[in-house]
Amino acid sequence: MSIWGKVIGGVAGFALGGPLGAILGTVFGHAVDRSRAQKYAGGGPESLQARQTAFTVAVIVLSAKMAKADGQVTRDEVDAFKRIFEIPESEMRDVGRLFNEARQDAEGFEPYAEQIGEMFAHDLAVRESLLGGLFQIALADGVVHPNELKFLEKVAHSFGLNQHDFDRIQAAHMGSDSADPYQIIGVTRETSDDEIKKTYRKLSRENHPDTLIAKGLPQEFIDVANEKMASINAAYDQISKERSL
Repeated sequence: MSIWGKVIGGVAGFALGGPLGAILGTVFGHAVDRSRAQKYAGGGPESLQARQTAFTVAVIVLSAKMAKADGQVTRDEVDAFKRIFEIPESEMRDVGRLFNEARQDAEGFEPYAEQIGEMFAHDLAVRESLLGGLFQIALADGVVHPNELKFLEKVAHSFGLNQHDFDRIQAAHMGSDSADPYQIIGVTRETSDDEIKKTYRKLSRENHPDTLIAKGLPQEFIDVANEKMASINAAYDQISKERSL
């Protein structure tokens, strides 16, 4: 069963708890078993399934609220959401129900983002991947509205990301061909060659799709991870040529 089917069917929804579990309950009538939710906070396959479900529900809820941040949800944004996250036609109706519940307004997103920040507190790359997906939705209509950018920045902080992290992710997604590759990598022009290589290798390990899936990124979101890795690789290639690394 795909992660979308698990979310809608409640395979892991019963164990999710928190605001993300609550919105599942509102839309699909899942009763949250809080004792199981506590157990799933630990390790093992049940915990991984709950984390994957949390990530997926957060994608839907935060995408809907972010799309509403500029005052209206456009067809381009909805189409981009469907395209980027490759929702099966068979799950589209139920995913749409959850999306529509969340997009009533752009307010009240903080509890959902904070739950993700807590669940993936030690997995920076997973949180950054989710934020990157939201950037892709925001860019779907060709322009990021100031209110959308403000929304994304607040989400980043709710995820536990600092301003430096947010600026780096924004540069990776919104930067033109002239975007500063050093900012995308998270270093400066004063950083030594050895430190740049070390930082790049660390980013490569942390953002490898297999690593992210092991930490809770569902298989269905592999394209989001690949997009991020491509941006990191392109920035490092540019630095390498500049410095003859």
